[in-house]
Amino acid sequence: MAAAICAALVAKGERVAAFKPVVTGLDDASGEWPPDHELLAATTGQRSGQVTPVSFGPAVSPHLAAELNATRLDPRGLAKAAQAAGAEADLLICEGVGGLLVPLTLEFSVRDLAAGLGLPLVIAARPGLGTINHTLLTVEAARADGLTVAGVVMTPWPDEPDAMQRSNRETVQHLTGVRVSGLPPTSPELLAEAGAGLPVEDWLGMSHTPG
Repeated sequence: MAAAICAALVAKGERVAAFKPVVTGLDDASGEWPPDHELLAATTGQRSGQVTPVSFGPAVSPHLAAELNATRLDPRGLAKAAQAAGAEADLLICEGVGGLLVPLTLEFSVRDLAAGLGLPLVIAARPGLGTINHTLLTVEAARADGLTVAGVVMTPWPDEPDAMQRSNRETVQHLTGVRVSGLPPTSPELLAEAGAGLPVEDWLGMSHTPG
């Protein structure tokens, strides 16, 4: 989702930087989609190291990946890396790691990093069974820590959603008071087209025009 947002903004002429604090699972990277930091970098024109300062091979939680690598993630260092990534851009889009409460260390979560950066949150959710509970819990956890939830995106959103998927979307929107959008299946080449259907400017409260 973050790459689609970035691609849509770049297509509008915005200067965009992306940031993802940690990437894990590089040992298993294969298929059509490149690793997240490489995809984001290709979308914004950054180097992958600017997008993500730390990466690991095992497909495990960041705190465990660091432990297996005999190291420890530095929360302050991650926050500084995010600020550095956005220093020469007009907009900074940060992608999370696995979920809002995923630990980066045992004392510091993705939620803590998001709170420190002070950015509005857009929640990625599945469209199918179980998404109501999962999404409501995420919204509740975000608001409990003072985060602003700007939107929810259900993805991949089918061209012809069934009754359950439509109900899930309507129910989450009704119970949270947050606009729920759909992001269709896409490919690395069509990210801007897919992202153009998202209410990105509403999320960002954008009122400026690209320079």
